[in-house]
Amino acid sequence: MTIKRFFLIVLTIFAIARIGLSLVESWGQPQIQTNLELRQTNLVLHGWEWKNTTSDSATSEQSNQKSKVDWTVARNALISAEPFQSAQKQYETARQLAQTNQSKLLSKLKKFSVGKVTTPNDGAQSQSPATPLTQNSYPSEQQQLQQSLSDIEQLIARLDLRIGILQAQQGKTDAAIETWDKQTYSNGSLETAGVLIGLWSEPPLVLPDAEQKIEQNLDNWFRYRALSQLYQVQQRQSDLFSLQTQEQETAEQAIVKLFVIAVIPGFNTLLGLVILVSLVGQLLFQGKQSLLATNHNVPWKTAWDGEIIWQVLIFGFFAIGQLLLPLVIGLSLGIVGINPANFTVRMSALYVLLTYLIMAFGGLLVMYLSIKPFLPLPEDWFSFKWRSNWIVWGVGGYLIALPLVIVVSLINQQLWQGNGGSNPLLPLALEGQDTIALTIFFLTAAVAAPVFEEIIFRGFLLPSLTRYLPVWGAIALSSLIFAIAHLSLSEVLPLATLGIVLGFVYTRSRNLLAPMLLHSLWNSGTLLSLFVLGSS
Repeated sequence: MTIKRFFLIVLTIFAIARIGLSLVESWGQPQIQTNLELRQTNLVLHGWEWKNTTSDSATSEQSNQKSKVDWTVARNALISAEPFQSAQKQYETARQLAQTNQSKLLSKLKKFSVGKVTTPNDGAQSQSPATPLTQNSYPSEQQQLQQSLSDIEQLIARLDLRIGILQAQQGKTDAAIETWDKQTYSNGSLETAGVLIGLWSEPPLVLPDAEQKIEQNLDNWFRYRALSQLYQVQQRQSDLFSLQTQEQETAEQAIVKLFVIAVIPGFNTLLGLVILVSLVGQLLFQGKQSLLATNHNVPWKTAWDGEIIWQVLIFGFFAIGQLLLPLVIGLSLGIVGINPANFTVRMSALYVLLTYLIMAFGGLLVMYLSIKPFLPLPEDWFSFKWRSNWIVWGVGGYLIALPLVIVVSLINQQLWQGNGGSNPLLPLALEGQDTIALTIFFLTAAVAAPVFEEIIFRGFLLPSLTRYLPVWGAIALSSLIFAIAHLSLSEVLPLATLGIVLGFVYTRSRNLLAPMLLHSLWNSGTLLSLFVLGSS
């Protein structure tokens, strides 16, 4: 056994352990999808409040009335006929998921104490995520669990406030008061629940600091509904009119946002489905002459063996990205006393981009040094043909990927029930409503990631695997490795599906620009949705 092979075996063991641990840890983490669905629900609730009252002049009354009728049809196309019932169901589902995660955390905490489990509500001091950690004061596992439990309890409290408002909006006042009456979390939610109970009671009761509590603990449409009820009870007509005017502006913006994140992707998905059916039909009737059959069984001429493939994956991707880079950066930041948890959004975005570029440079360098003895390569290796039809392949592949990944994602949601973790970049992009930060996130996700990952997984791995597997087998295996490399259980099936489309596009087009464009379009669409939902 050579020294290189020995190190490969050792690093492979470490890489598998690291990847396995990351996947196991993601199993108990919530998906970002639940948060995204609630944000979209909030847009729907705002959109339902829209009223087309642009002018009161007699000359425009008829046109306004026609616009109102037209808008009713358009609004119903975007928003369900029963938005409050649908929203309540969505929030109740999120609450059930939070309760499930709460039970899991309580079970884990029992391992740290023989007697009663001390929770933040029992008076234990827990550190807020926003509180900077001093050097060498990183939380223990028990402290992290306590903080997670506190976060979930606070989330459940916020959800209960909103569920009650949705119940009250549907005329279920008794059910709403019962929901609020169960409130126990004391961090502002308990007082706000008392305010809401008073406002919807018969006769209504306005508690001290009612408006302040509503402003502090409610947002979006729920804040609007609570303040509307308060102003009506207090007969503050001027404030009510001003609030309704603001809500109309918000509702118009919500309609535009819903169009961007629902109508446009929906149209693209339908178009992709039509293209997919057409291509399958062409395959059935034309066989080997069809577009889908292009290069379907033509392997690459691979000069190296499986050890080179193994070497590039372990040294160039997993060892650098999952072992060496985190270790070096962690030690370096520890020496200078910098904690990434204290970074601003812009600093976090720049940190993600720089670490990704370092990882990409290291991975590509290892790949180049590994295949250098076999240069020059045949013409169809790492091919960049700017004057070919790569744009058609890239855009077409993106449209086809949409319905396929959506179907798989729906099945995936049922399997994981909201758990399984998500890409850590997504919450940063969702919460970081900063133009510079979002630009940096875009460079990372829509430029750097497609270039590096397509060179590694489609440019190198997939063709190399055709030495041992048929083309379809190489596509499948490279797609699975591509999905697992993202270290999130909930994303394995959707990303593997996307990887199959990427591999399919590359094997047919024999041009790396095509899957790079597809990958960039996919990540750009995701970032656009996050930006729109994050601004709601």
